[in-house]
Amino acid sequence: MCGIVGAVSAKECTNFLLAGLTTLEYRGYDSAGLAVLNNGLQRARAKGRVAELASKVAKGDIQGQVGIAHTRWATHGVPAERNAHPHISEGLAVVHNGIIENYESLREQLQGLGYVFTSDTDTETIAHLIQACFKGQIGEPAENLFSAVQCAVAHLKGAFALAVISEEEPDCLVVAREGSPLMLGITDEGHYAASDASALVSVTQQMMHLENGDIARLTRDAVMLVDAQGQAVEREVVTSHLSANAVELGEYDHFMQKEIFEQPQALGNTLEMISGAGQLQPGIFGAEAAAIFEQVDSVLILACGTSSYAGLTAKYWIEQVASIPCNVEIASEYRYRQSVANPNQLVVVISQSGETADTLAALHHAKSLGHTHTLAICNVPESTIVRETALRFITRAGPEIGVASTKAFTTQLSALFLLTLLLAKTNQRLSKENEKIYLDELRHLPVAVERVLSLEPDIKAWSLQFANKHHALFLGRGRHFPIASEGALKLKEISYIHAEAYPAGELKHGPLALVDADMPVIVVAPNDELLEKLKANMQEVSARGGQLYVFADGDSAIRSTNGVNVLTMPEHYGLLSPVLHVVALQLLSYHVALVKGTDVDKPRNLAKSVTVE
Repeated sequence: MCGIVGAVSAKECTNFLLAGLTTLEYRGYDSAGLAVLNNGLQRARAKGRVAELASKVAKGDIQGQVGIAHTRWATHGVPAERNAHPHISEGLAVVHNGIIENYESLREQLQGLGYVFTSDTDTETIAHLIQACFKGQIGEPAENLFSAVQCAVAHLKGAFALAVISEEEPDCLVVAREGSPLMLGITDEGHYAASDASALVSVTQQMMHLENGDIARLTRDAVMLVDAQGQAVEREVVTSHLSANAVELGEYDHFMQKEIFEQPQALGNTLEMISGAGQLQPGIFGAEAAAIFEQVDSVLILACGTSSYAGLTAKYWIEQVASIPCNVEIASEYRYRQSVANPNQLVVVISQSGETADTLAALHHAKSLGHTHTLAICNVPESTIVRETALRFITRAGPEIGVASTKAFTTQLSALFLLTLLLAKTNQRLSKENEKIYLDELRHLPVAVERVLSLEPDIKAWSLQFANKHHALFLGRGRHFPIASEGALKLKEISYIHAEAYPAGELKHGPLALVDADMPVIVVAPNDELLEKLKANMQEVSARGGQLYVFADGDSAIRSTNGVNVLTMPEHYGLLSPVLHVVALQLLSYHVALVKGTDVDKPRNLAKSVTVE
């Protein structure tokens, strides 16, 4: 979602702020802005891309050593310059990620005090609230900007990350966090803040992650920090292993393309701990994993979007290989229904960013019901979800910039397969012989994916057939139905083609009515136990004049004919076949989007990290 960058430095910081916003573009946004202190407050805002903001900053000769910047994804108020951050109240400027749930009542109160609102946002309420606390219109007059922010935060309900500067104190930056991620960058010549480590690596690898309730005052020389109770605290300074070139495009045309082709390396990095292992050890999921796995009698997976399809694929694996019941729930639905808690259930939360608001809330709900066996599968080791679970597995996909998830998804699948094997081993359902076979298949997985990537020219040729299409149907069976669902999601996300996925056996129960020559039907057709059933479903499509695009294993005996286009996968890969097939579907979606001329990395209306409900 929205992105925050802040700086209080010995050097001019405007270029850093703009570079940080550019780095955070992948999170999704519709407007951008910045404010700096330089003999007063200077502000620039623009609807659209960061490049438009940079042009305004250059024309206005806006410079300073203390500043804040923001990319906004509209929640309250339409995308427009008047709604872009920072928001100002009499020489005080604020940027904000998150949602303030009680902003309407606060707005009414502040209007009664004479404050005039110029935007439709909840954020402007925060700016005026801090000013009112400063003046003593709400509570006692604040001694300084830090205490004014403390006063204001006490009146806010919801999720937020804040960065605040003021003409009254031109040498400091105040930040606060509740729910939305925020971290500090530590250097000898100044201090920085951002909602994502990628915005900080250009100046430092030394970072401090704020906890919920933390409020910090940053100057060039020091960081003063208090917790939610107002007590002075110190947070650990950690070294980020994220490199600046990891978030650069390099030789590729788009980040999505780059990330699709990074998957062999991402999988190799994620599976590095088993590269020379003769057997699996529970410790790869945490020191307490062995004891917890012994108690597990079922699994509950909570996730959203692409991560939920990883969970649904794992359901097939866990129940087939480990013989343990597994349920998968959409995180945003789970927290709002009555459910029966099971203290022996392993609750698995999956999130690329580790800050997904719905998934975090679902985790909190599960813990409130008494679930203590919790496991995070996440790509960001410093994230909130990772810090709030008993066990964790960090996928080593590296930064994923494209909004449509690719390498994060396949590394999640590899982690979930490892979990399946360890649960099966604990449950005495995994023989030593099968353990070795599965380990060998996991080690070979990066090579297998590399071979799928070699199909790109053929997939690119297919994509031309989608130029005038507006609807598509995806079919899969068994553990490949979630993969078909992920393929449909990718296509709709970045090409804006309406796409749906169905278990192929459901065709005759309704979706078959949609099939005609203008609706391509994409089929995931591995040579597994359901292949013959799937072939019959394909015949149903052909009989209605439908155009089939089939990703088939070489030994599946499916041949190209009139109306049936077949692309042969390099090899059949058993239980891990979903990983290979989804890479092919990613390539198809990418090239169809190119044919359609859409913004591949930043599709309309979407955000990378969804940090609000």
